[in-house]
Order: sequence, then C-alpha cells, then structure tokens
Amino acid sequence: MLAILIVLATWQGIYLSGWRPPYVLPDPGVVIQRVGEMLTTAKFWTALGTTLLRAAAGFAIAVTIGTVIGLLVSRSRILRAAIGSLITGLQTMPSIAWFPFAILIFGLSEQAILFVVILGAAPSIANGIISGIDDVPTALLRTATALGARGFVMYRYIVVPAALPAYLSGLKQGWAFAWRSLMAGELLVIIASRPSLGVELQFYREFADTAGLMAIMIIILALGMLVDGGFNSISKRVRRKRGLTLAA
Repeated sequence: MLAILIVLATWQGIYLSGWRPPYVLPDPGVVIQRVGEMLTTAKFWTALGTTLLRAAAGFAIAVTIGTVIGLLVSRSRILRAAIGSLITGLQTMPSIAWFPFAILIFGLSEQAILFVVILGAAPSIANGIISGIDDVPTALLRTATALGARGFVMYRYIVVPAALPAYLSGLKQGWAFAWRSLMAGELLVIIASRPSLGVELQFYREFADTAGLMAIMIIILALGMLVDGGFNSISKRVRRKRGLTLAA
C-alpha cells in the first residue's frame, strides 16, 4: 500500500507540474475513475475472460512441458549435455522475437499466441526444477538409497519434494514470462472475434485515449501482482514447513 501511495503521489506531482499536457499524462484520479467505469461494462469482462483463459491454457501447457523436460534432463547426462544450454538460451530469448515465426507458422490465430506463451514460460519452469534437483543434498540421497528408495519412489518421495522450493521459483518466473508474452501476443495478433486486454490497449492507443490506455495498463499490472502474490504465499508456506523461514 505504501508503494502504491508513493507512485500515486509521484504521478500526481508530475501531473500538477505541467510536464506533459493532460491528454498525454492524465490526472491519476481520472484514470482510476476510468478503471471503475470499465469494471461495470460487459465488454471489459469479456476481454478479461479471453485473456485469463489464454493465460491459464498457455501456462498449464508450459508447466506440463517444462516439468517433463526438467525431470528428463536432470536424470540424463546425455540430455543435459545436449539440450541443457539450449533451455537457458530459450529462456533468455525475448518472447517478442518469436512472433514473426509464430505468425508465419500459425497465422493470426490463437495457436500463434499460445505457441509463444509456452516458449516463454516452459524454459524457466524446466530450469527451476533442474536447479532444485541439482541442489538436493547428497546426504539425503544417500540416506534414501540406504533405506531402499530407487527409481520412481526416489523421485516421488525424496527428490521432487526436496526440489519443491526451487520448482516454485521456476513456476513464478515462468508465469512472469508467460504473462509478458501473452500481452505482447495480444498486441500483435489481433483476432477480431476475440476481444482481449491487449486488443483494448491497441484500441485506446489508436484513438489516443490515454486515460483508457493507462486504466487497462493498471488492470494488467494488478492482475500480474495478484498472481505473483499467490505464488509468494505458496512459496512462503512451503519454506516455512521446511524450516527455511522463521514462523510468524
């Protein structure tokens, strides 16, 4: 709340200074009022539903692919040598760079957006679980082996639970990449029959409606912060159960 107040106070101060005219940088009160007006329209909720559905579908597929690849790479030295650096390379590649290729392959379609969302999120998730498994204490693995844990049982009850904090960090980072990729995709791949938050951004930009543009940006920011808060809550709960943080 303090951070929000600081941002609003700074914004208000810049607005009052007259650094930019009101049609370029509107009063924060006007923008917040537009947010309230949007929340009462069916068009906004339809656009929000489309965006959230794309985000959920793309992230779910990315979690499945990233987890499977991460587990396979962590178990095989050959796979790690073959594609380990490729996963990191894909993670560092800007998602926006994939869209020309995705549009050539899939056209202006939902598949093009999902393709880039998955490519944006899956490498981070894979690297998260690989890093978590690499950091499992050797003493824990030796103890589990001495007690008879092997193969699937070892991974199911020892390795994966021990790697869970790092895996959750990978999921959180993967979500951030997925959300950024989705917003870029909705700006570039506009499907007339599917209103979305990205389409709304483009609409307000074309009509130079800065208040509406900033209102949508605030909503996108709030959604990202809300999901990030959920991941933080889960991560703190897991770390507390592991004794990695002080109980409060």
